[in-house]
Amino acid sequence: MGRAMQPLKEIDPRGLIADAYAIEGIGEPECRSIFLDWAIGVPQGKDAAGLIPVLLAHFAEKDPDHPMSRVLAEGLGKSASPVRRGGRRGRAV
Repeated sequence: MGRAMQPLKEIDPRGLIADAYAIEGIGEPECRSIFLDWAIGVPQGKDAAGLIPVLLAHFAEKDPDHPMSRVLAEGLGKSASPVRRGGRRGRAV
């Protein structure tokens, strides 16, 4: 069974993402917090990044301007590589 065929209950078992879309007037900071809680709760062995497109397909198509839609879309992006910001080794030539 492909990811797109997984029931939403398996992808968002606690209903966190669904609840975020139901909260009227929710802001992006709250959506980020909910997203982090959802991501932490993804069962070991499941790929959270691979589940995000399913959530986007289900929710964001209906409400593309919702703050959670933006947060989910950002969750698909790759994080920037860490940049060294100093210290003795950073100053050594």
